[in-house]
Amino acid sequence: QAHVVESGGGLVQAGGSLRLSCVASGGTFSTLTGAWFRQAPGKERDFVAGISASNSNTPYLDSVKGRFTISRDNAKATVYLQMNSLTPEDTAVYYCAAKQGLRIGVWPIEYTYWGQGTQVTVSS
Repeated sequence: QAHVVESGGGLVQAGGSLRLSCVASGGTFSTLTGAWFRQAPGKERDFVAGISASNSNTPYLDSVKGRFTISRDNAKATVYLQMNSLTPEDTAVYYCAAKQGLRIGVWPIEYTYWGQGTQVTVSS
């Protein structure tokens, strides 16, 4: 049974950067597929980026391509989301999610393990 905890959110001005971290414990991290989702007030939880267990596949939400980078460090059981050129439209609670299996799902229901979320606020 894995447990994931996010950190790294905060308040940043438009054009700025943040790096989110997601530390997993209690499972075999190297076999988990990881992902970041985000949820703005009054909106659904959306897929932002995913990373396969092999680190060979990293799909992204179209609106964050070229600005966000997902990566993982299996030795530290951590998944990162580097966010650059942030805009107010990126403001949301960001959630780390993980699952067994090779498929990088884009729907929240596909993921078994969830963090508590970390707030990212981008001011204009």
